[in-house]
Amino acid sequence: MEILFTNKVALVTGAGSGLGLGTAKAFAAAGAKVALADIDEGAVKRAAHELTAAGHKAIAIRCDVSKEAEVEAMVEKTIATLGSLDVAYNNAGIQAPVAETADALGEDFDRAIAVNLKGVWNCLKYELRHMREKGSGAIVNCSSQGGLVGTANLGAYVAAKHGVLGLTKSSALEYAARGIRINAICPGVIETPMVSKAIADAPEHMEAIIKAVPIQRVGKEEEIAATVLWLCSPLAGFMVGQAVAPDGGFTAA
Repeated sequence: MEILFTNKVALVTGAGSGLGLGTAKAFAAAGAKVALADIDEGAVKRAAHELTAAGHKAIAIRCDVSKEAEVEAMVEKTIATLGSLDVAYNNAGIQAPVAETADALGEDFDRAIAVNLKGVWNCLKYELRHMREKGSGAIVNCSSQGGLVGTANLGAYVAAKHGVLGLTKSSALEYAARGIRINAICPGVIETPMVSKAIADAPEHMEAIIKAVPIQRVGKEEEIAATVLWLCSPLAGFMVGQAVAPDGGFTAA
């Protein structure tokens, strides 16, 4: 069955590249009007222009999700420009430097939490304020395979991604009876610019993680996008507060 979002409005953060851009394109192809948000204003403007040039309705918004006021403005602009907010993919995130806990820097921990955890909380807060008024909506928060298992030398990142799952479950319970479904996606190693940078920065660390993937390859952006669209669609209507892991079997071990 084809998943369609005709006349729906989708908001995607971290949409300037990688998983966010791939998912924004998928929403647009499925008929949605899409608000693309990213801290990199140039990248997100190019991404939105690509969609509008192809005949889709899309807008670009510069937003640092760690800043609550910017997130509030992002949601307000989405609704003011596109007319509503039906689905959201809270994808924006950063990698943390590879380091043993005893050697890690406090500022790196603070930044990972600010973007990867508080950023999701900020987005949920203002998305839900709109969705609870209209009594419907679907939200997917981006965690990671690192939200389900530990990963040596990535304590800050893993702590933030575990936190996303707790936040997802708690908020899902708050709004399930009010027509809003909230779930999380936990991608494994996916072929994205962020993963490419991680490989360049810590090749031995990343090589070991990739070798441990049972399917013996990295994932593709479109595989994650398809999972997000399914979770936001009526086909996943009984999915509430779940952590779905497209990770090639990594967390099954």
